Amino acid sequence: MSATIGLLRDELAACCERIDRPLQLMEVCGTHTVSLFRSGVRSLLPASLRMVSGPGCPVCVTAQRHIDAAIELAQRDGVLIATYGDMLRVPGRAGSLERLRALGARVLVVNSARTALQAAREDRGTDVVFLAVGFETTAPATAAVLLEAERGGDENFSVLTSHKRVVPAMLALLTAGEVPLDGFLCPGHVSVIIGAEAYRPIVERHRKPCVVAGFEPEQMMRGILALARQVESGRAALENVYRGVVSDDGNRVAQALMRRVFVAADTPWRALGTLRESGLDLSPAYRRFDAMRRFGVHVGEDVDDPECRCGEVIQGKVEPAECPLFATRCTPLTPIGPCMVSSEGTCAAWHRFERGARSRRAARFPQEVLR
Repeated sequence: MSATIGLLRDELAACCERIDRPLQLMEVCGTHTVSLFRSGVRSLLPASLRMVSGPGCPVCVTAQRHIDAAIELAQRDGVLIATYGDMLRVPGRAGSLERLRALGARVLVVNSARTALQAAREDRGTDVVFLAVGFETTAPATAAVLLEAERGGDENFSVLTSHKRVVPAMLALLTAGEVPLDGFLCPGHVSVIIGAEAYRPIVERHRKPCVVAGFEPEQMMRGILALARQVESGRAALENVYRGVVSDDGNRVAQALMRRVFVAADTPWRALGTLRESGLDLSPAYRRFDAMRRFGVHVGEDVDDPECRCGEVIQGKVEPAECPLFATRCTPLTPIGPCMVSSEGTCAAWHRFERGARSRRAARFPQEVLR
């Protein structure tokens, strides 16, 4: 532990002692969740400060119906599904893309939307469908590739879009009022695109502190300390401790790309339901690249395992160890929910770094205190 982090830890402990009540902060981003564990920062936090995970893992928040749509497409003749690796093992009603690939379906793991487009260009006789998953971080890349496909006349390329917008989900959590939160540690990656000012409505409408932070230990400690100081002083402000990377206005070129190709749309989230203007649908000029429309895919209702509490985990309602399936039926080798599948999933992080957390958390945070 560096001397700087040690000083930040001591300042945070003193601040929490002065507040003299439990604090509950949400790290929205899945990368923050994993980084807090991997770096050991979670172990440095005062006992009265609890970090809970939010809906910032793109794989985890993808609605079950979109997983089922991808699996339906994968079973069609002449179709190749191009997907990020994290989507491969997410279970749907008819298995997973990994299972279908083992049975002969054409499923290609890619690391970018451009690689998916290249696959379409190399095999004009195959319809390549790219599973466009992610927040505003990955949406500009999808938009750029669709512009390229339009210029190149790549009519055998389409996207099954499930891009999400992070701020509407944060606002929905606060409006529901089911999870008591003292502030948000806002995601660094998304903020590079949307800018720190995007979180202003959370501060102004709900009086909740927001601090944008990066993923290094010192960055996360500074962000958490800034949130605790705001709570101590009784104020709610928007702060950015990641100014070397995140500006107030964000990446305007990337924003322009998204505005050209996408329109804000109501979209379903896992467990959160359909949230107003929380997704990105293709604009009318680009809807010929929409795989749902092109192939006439029927999207049904979500059907999840009734025992799986992944939906509650991504809302900060429960911790993974409170799920009856955690580390029993649901493991990284046999995942039941996407929170155990994704590399940014909260359940996967807990399974790897803190499997014995149930008793420790119960002792530190009695339920009557948290209610």
